[in-house]
Amino acid sequence: MPALEWSDLDRRAVDAVRALAMDAVEKAGSGHPGTAMSLAPAAYLLFQRLMRHDPSDPTWVGRDRFVLSAGHSSLTLYIQLFLSGYGLSLDDLKSLRQWGSLTPGHPEHGHTVGVETTTGPLGQGIGNAVGMAMAARRERGLFDPAAAEGTSPFDHTIWCIASEGDIEEGISHEVSALAGHQKLGNLVVVFDSNHISIEDDTQIALSEDIVKRYEAYGWHVQTVDWTAGDTYSENVAELYQALEAARAETGKPSFIRLRTIIGWPAPNKQNTGKVHGSALGADEVAATKEILGLDPAKSFDVPGEVLEHAREVVARGRAAHAEWDKGYTTWREDNPERAAEFDRISARLLPAGWTEALPTFEPGASVATRKASGEVLGSLARVLPELWGGSADLAESNNTTMKGEPSFIPDEYQTKEFPGNRYGRTLHFGIREHGMGAILNGIALHGGTRPYGGTFLVFSDYMRPAVRLAALMRLPVTYVWTHDSIGLGEDGPTHQPIEHLWSLRAIPGLDVVRPADANETVAAWRTVIEHTDRPAALALTRQNLPVYEGTADAEKVAKGAYVLQDASDGQPDVILIGTGSEVELAVGARELLEAQGISARVVSMPCVEWFNAQDAAYRQTVLPPAVRARVAVEAGIGLGWREFVGDEGEVVSLEHFGASAPYRTLYEQFGLTAERVAAAAKASLARTGADKGETTGN
Repeated sequence: MPALEWSDLDRRAVDAVRALAMDAVEKAGSGHPGTAMSLAPAAYLLFQRLMRHDPSDPTWVGRDRFVLSAGHSSLTLYIQLFLSGYGLSLDDLKSLRQWGSLTPGHPEHGHTVGVETTTGPLGQGIGNAVGMAMAARRERGLFDPAAAEGTSPFDHTIWCIASEGDIEEGISHEVSALAGHQKLGNLVVVFDSNHISIEDDTQIALSEDIVKRYEAYGWHVQTVDWTAGDTYSENVAELYQALEAARAETGKPSFIRLRTIIGWPAPNKQNTGKVHGSALGADEVAATKEILGLDPAKSFDVPGEVLEHAREVVARGRAAHAEWDKGYTTWREDNPERAAEFDRISARLLPAGWTEALPTFEPGASVATRKASGEVLGSLARVLPELWGGSADLAESNNTTMKGEPSFIPDEYQTKEFPGNRYGRTLHFGIREHGMGAILNGIALHGGTRPYGGTFLVFSDYMRPAVRLAALMRLPVTYVWTHDSIGLGEDGPTHQPIEHLWSLRAIPGLDVVRPADANETVAAWRTVIEHTDRPAALALTRQNLPVYEGTADAEKVAKGAYVLQDASDGQPDVILIGTGSEVELAVGARELLEAQGISARVVSMPCVEWFNAQDAAYRQTVLPPAVRARVAVEAGIGLGWREFVGDEGEVVSLEHFGASAPYRTLYEQFGLTAERVAAAAKASLARTGADKGETTGN
């Protein structure tokens, strides 16, 4: 293990970090200075001595990844990006938390160069880091599986800094347990144990032995305690040795408990809740700078020689990059087909002719959309090697297992039902929906593969924070959410989603797709895969649905809504809008209405978001403004459908929880029938003045 070179310039750089953290929060008037101050040596050590990165090429595929799960301490990352030469300036630090700045209150992926993921909601970053570590292993398995440990251009380390808040959030248990089970030896988490949160001393709510907890998960655990002596001593060399040992451990993930004093060395506010989340105040900043030997009269002061010394990391990074390039070039020469595939996947391009592998279903057949989705995944296994995923212990119910594909699992944990290996393809998240969501985000952020994950639609509630972040970061994650309505039947109201569809549609940037039949499911998958800039949710049925003529046109489905069955005379009196399993009700209602001389059009609207993205001309061809009589039908709350049916339209919905019974009984008892839709159509017609009655005499 190489000895640590730690000069007086390094010490001064760390003190400059502390001063910048104080000054930035002081100028902003809000923020979190304390953790950035006490973590200054650890963060500087990572960026300057441990991490393999090249500030001149922030997207270098061979780089280590750094995740600041403790996103409230955004300055911990921003200041290192400034010192390391990623493009942030002192002016950017002066603009902390201000409109339009590159230094918002929490790190945002895609907004600031060098930020690998958006963090802030605590615990999510740990989940992202686990996902990145899994993606790195899968990527190695796809492109360089035979290389000896540590010799592949795809070998790198995922570093993560976490706080007590991260550890307390339940998601940290889910993802950490899975990381230990998966033996992710490329993952290192530094736990900043400072015993302080917003409510001051964490003893008020936290007393578990976190080190033993991680040992129980199967992690490689070390402790570095800077409070162990008579005085507080930042033993950087000890931390360096621990980090090097963690990187050398490739058989299990590593956890380092770093005991710090938050806000050190502020004389009056260190080790308090106040220094966690608010400015120190001018007097305390001045006193702290005096302790550090800095000029209290100067703000945002970084001596030229200190910055020049820190920026030497650029040259070291470029040298490491050049050395990596040698191995990468050799790999490309030895593996031209894999290299071409790697280039395609890295560019998020799809192979020529990939859609030819997609299945088709005969009109008149009866197929559950979850089953159709499973057949899509099976057909794509061969042509899209980047696509991989699984479910939260619901593989058989979600139909998320690609037939014949091995599980992603250490060899010793494979089972009779699910054989596999460490480079496998089928993911098993266990009953950990929230963790699954954050891990999927990490996989997508890492690059090199494309993930999907499944559970029941009702349990999207457990995933929602991670789903929201996927939308915020515009990540191409696909959710396979089955059992999409009361149509799941006997499991009853705890498992029957009622409010979920519109709740999810309320998330900006999330495409919620509820296909009407098997062919619409195929087209939906195709459209989702062709979108590489946002997440999508497939809401799929447990029960069989009839396959209709006209649903296999992928271009129509991709528009979000289209005319499935038009009025017999081409001039509809009323428009019936259905989604998912309720398209069948709209079709049935049309037959009833047409038999009574009422011209009715059926519109299938699998995705509200896709439809709203179309131009006005197309939307008006599907929903002509002149046809004011409209009905929307969906087995969930009606919230949102008023936009499409207008003031004179009707919504056939479910405004209460479900019940336990066979699904046909539930639909009948709750009034979700073709007859009810036809009656609603007549009510809407009456409201528009179209119901004139008949002449019956005196």
